Amino acid sequence: MGRLVKNHSTNIDGLIKWLQKIAENKEIKTVTPAALSKTNGKGEKLVLKITIKTKEGFKLLARKGKLVQEVFIVTNLDKILIKKLIEKTNPYASRKKCS
Repeated sequence: MGRLVKNHSTNIDGLIKWLQKIAENKEIKTVTPAALSKTNGKGEKLVLKITIKTKEGFKLLARKGKLVQEVFIVTNLDKILIKKLIEKTNPYASRKKCS
């Protein structure tokens, strides 16, 4: 089980709950939400998507409304498994997928 680093006082609403579920995976070492900024988009649901591979894991972007927040995950998992983990733990999915 990984740890969730909470070093920012502000996060996108609902993001911490989702990241806690991701951090429960035994292959995840650390999950760190980072910089929060504004964008032009206006998606209503919270979305988490992989952007780039880093030396230690992956950088993700969380988006909701006009806010966007970087999230860094330290793990040895590959991109496909991270994507499946994001889909499986998504508390905002319209329907749960059977595994």
